[in-house]
Amino acid sequence: MHQIVPGPCPDCGKEMNYIYDTENIPYFSEILLISGVCSCGFKVVDTSVLQDHEPSCWEMRVETQVDLNARVVRSMQGEIDIPEFGINIRPGPSCFGFVSNIEGILDRAQDAIRTALFSCEGDEIHQATQLLADIEKARNSEIPFTVIITDPSGNSGIVSSKAKKTKLEIEPEADGYAVKPLT
Repeated sequence: MHQIVPGPCPDCGKEMNYIYDTENIPYFSEILLISGVCSCGFKVVDTSVLQDHEPSCWEMRVETQVDLNARVVRSMQGEIDIPEFGINIRPGPSCFGFVSNIEGILDRAQDAIRTALFSCEGDEIHQATQLLADIEKARNSEIPFTVIITDPSGNSGIVSSKAKKTKLEIEPEADGYAVKPLT
C-alpha cells in the first residue's frame, strides 16, 4: 500500500503530506513506513510493525562485509548495544523506529560520536577519535563485533541466518520495566 494523506504539521500548523507505505520483510513481518517533510523544516520518519510479537532479544556476531548488509528493524522501543565499542542506543521520548542494515547502525553511531566531539575535552577527544577509528576498522571487517537489540514490544529484529533470537522476561518496576533475557 502506498498512500499520501495531507494533514497539519505539528510544528507550524501548515498543511503537509504524510506518506504511508507498507513493506513485507521476509522472515519478519509486514511493516508500516511513515514519512513527511514540511516546508518549515519539520520531518517525521517512523516505522511500525503491523503484528504483535513477544518481547525479544536479537544478537548477531558481525565478522564479514556480507554481515554488514543484514537488515535491521528497530521499533520505537528497541535498544541497540554494540558492547565491544561501548555503544548503547536507547529509545528516547522523540525516538523513531527505522529499517536499515548493520552498516547503517554504524553510520548512526559515527554521526553521534562526531556530534559529541564538539563538546569533548582532553582525554574524551582521544577516546572519541579512537572509537571512530575502531568503528571504521569494523566496517572493513578488521574488528569483529556484536549487535544486540532488545525490545519489550518484540517489534525489532535482525534479518540474517546468523542472528539469534531469545525471549525476554519483563518485570514491572516503579519507574518502568526491567528487561532481561530468559535463560
